[in-house]
Amino acid sequence: MKLAERAQQLQPSLTLAISARARDLRQQGEDICSLSTGEPDFPTPPFICRAAEAAMQAGHTRYGPAAGEPSLREAIADKLQQENKLTYGPDEIMVSNGAKQALYSLFQVLLDPGDEVILPAPYWLSYPPMVNLAGGRSVIVPTRRDQNHQLSPAALAAAITPRTRLLVINSPANPTGTVYPEQALAELASVLRQHPHVALVSDEIYEYILYDRNRHVSFGAVAPDLAERTFVVNGFSKNWAMTGWRLGYLAGPRPVLRKAAALQSQSTSNMCSFVQHGGLAALHGSRACVRTMVEAFAQRRQVLLQAMGAMRHVHGRAPQGAFYAFLDIAATNLGSVVFCERLLAEAGVAIVPGAAFGDDHAVRLSFATDTTTLQRGLERLQRFLAGL
Repeated sequence: MKLAERAQQLQPSLTLAISARARDLRQQGEDICSLSTGEPDFPTPPFICRAAEAAMQAGHTRYGPAAGEPSLREAIADKLQQENKLTYGPDEIMVSNGAKQALYSLFQVLLDPGDEVILPAPYWLSYPPMVNLAGGRSVIVPTRRDQNHQLSPAALAAAITPRTRLLVINSPANPTGTVYPEQALAELASVLRQHPHVALVSDEIYEYILYDRNRHVSFGAVAPDLAERTFVVNGFSKNWAMTGWRLGYLAGPRPVLRKAAALQSQSTSNMCSFVQHGGLAALHGSRACVRTMVEAFAQRRQVLLQAMGAMRHVHGRAPQGAFYAFLDIAATNLGSVVFCERLLAEAGVAIVPGAAFGDDHAVRLSFATDTTTLQRGLERLQRFLAGL
């Protein structure tokens, strides 16, 4: 059977593939340290689980509104107003099956064939495939490590063409840990004001995971005058350790959100009903559980930074947010795929090639794992580098 052209071009997520490979090797008895997964190793806070269980017992197990439960959308609107200084009504919010579906739906309803989406590189690896599936074209704009991998206003201006439809900004960023300060966002907004045909997607999935007094700022709070072409994507996966719950959301102008909800109604119908009550509990509950996880990530980050200082052949910036380090391996003279394959085969350490993120001279290492595994993996990585 002939596959559609878009299916022939489609590849599975490399991070998920590497994580699965590491699991398979462990099941075969191999001693593997996996530093590849972008998933907190903490359990979902119990009060969230209890809320979902109570919702099931109360009968919230049926179809619901395509855009999400009204109570959750109202809570998200309140959260955006109070914490992010963003004004959205519940009818300008769509609850989705993870932040990934929110992005996918947005690209589907905004992009026509040939429309361009500007992606600062390194980028999250799923952005280009989702753009391609919507018929768009990814315009990759490299950033520099010595500029903290931030997109510069000049680079943005140079990348915009009449076909440009979207700019995607991820802060805190996967894979680099970059956090855009308010001034940097304001400078990008100044460029966008000169190009009214370009909209902005702000991916804020790691917003609470911050270090060293870095502060998360939403693009919409910096440029409220651009609200009619600003979209916010967020979710519960990273900050509340709810990756398997698949609970995210999209906020933006009402006409676009209506179409995104219509698309969701024709694809997945609606988000899981009782899971949304878990999200509602997360938003209404104490943030102490989030702070506890971030404190643990910060301690692991210090373990990582100490090890990085002793490594040969690699360089990297201290991540400001999220739970990744993006290491420059150019001095090894190995491509990122070969580097990761050898590291897994020779040292039993799983990390992700930078080629998946648009930089074949780098690799991504996750410290969202227990300290013992992290230390063992870093020691093995150091020995591997020393032997090159």
